[in-house]
Amino acid sequence: MANTSARMLRLLSLLQTHRYWPGSELAERLEVSPRTLRRDVDRLRELGYPVDASRGVAGGYQLQAGAAVPPLLLDDEEAVAIAVGLRSAAAGAVAGFEETSVRALAKVIQLLPPRLRRRIDALQAVTSPGVFGGGPALDAGVLTTIAMATRGEERLRFDYSPREGAAGGRHVEPHRLVPLGRKWYLLAWDLDRGDWRSFRVDRIAGPALTGARFRPREIPGGDPVVWLRSRIRAIPNRYDVAVLLAAEPDRVRAVVGHWGTVEPVREGVCRLRMNVDDLGWPTMVLGVLGAPFTVESPAELRENVQAVGRNLLRGTTL
Repeated sequence: MANTSARMLRLLSLLQTHRYWPGSELAERLEVSPRTLRRDVDRLRELGYPVDASRGVAGGYQLQAGAAVPPLLLDDEEAVAIAVGLRSAAAGAVAGFEETSVRALAKVIQLLPPRLRRRIDALQAVTSPGVFGGGPALDAGVLTTIAMATRGEERLRFDYSPREGAAGGRHVEPHRLVPLGRKWYLLAWDLDRGDWRSFRVDRIAGPALTGARFRPREIPGGDPVVWLRSRIRAIPNRYDVAVLLAAEPDRVRAVVGHWGTVEPVREGVCRLRMNVDDLGWPTMVLGVLGAPFTVESPAELRENVQAVGRNLLRGTTL
């Protein structure tokens, strides 16, 4: 019974990608016979999952969209509330849950009927998430489309605007969405270049599902986050930041995380080093720490901190 239950959950997970699964491929994935697969599909139907089946040589299975969401049996208001909450969490409103929220959002959105999708889009269009962190704004629809393609192992096309060079179209096999720092990245096999690439999600526009399926490749090294960090470290940034802080090193490390290095100088004093493309991030770190500091480099950081300070002081006079 335990093996059957585990197999049923695996079958449901595959069907919830909403791709059409040939019966032979689905049976191979589950390592069962076609007869056992048919019995498992019948059990899902008894539980309320609307699974379509087609017979013949090319026969297969597909989970219908637009039905209620069994076994939760959510009503309209509950489904909308869950989807909106997941979008907020995916944008970083709940630290540590961004990636999980995107995966869950992709599942929920695929099962919702069009009328509820329109309500969610309308609600999202007139609300602004209060996310602390200063990361680039993301289009929730873009993020969801990419997540659906990644989960469904479906090739994706989109327009991309790199930091340098001309914008252009991309045709990729999406592998993983990774939130890192204050940004989202798509790790994908670039079909035009024949190599692995990372794409900033805030620079992606017009992602479109192609309907073409693929078998996932193995990311170099096996760990998407490690691979992405190594790629980011190899990209030269505009500013080398060095700041002396009257604070214990452990306190500074707790705020800056892996985005900077902290060197003890003497008791109660340390040096923070960062390599960044945007001075807003080190400025925010200094503000959160609230410790006395001296900017050693670059001069632009000193000017940015002073400008932010003047703006904050002006705000206290209203």
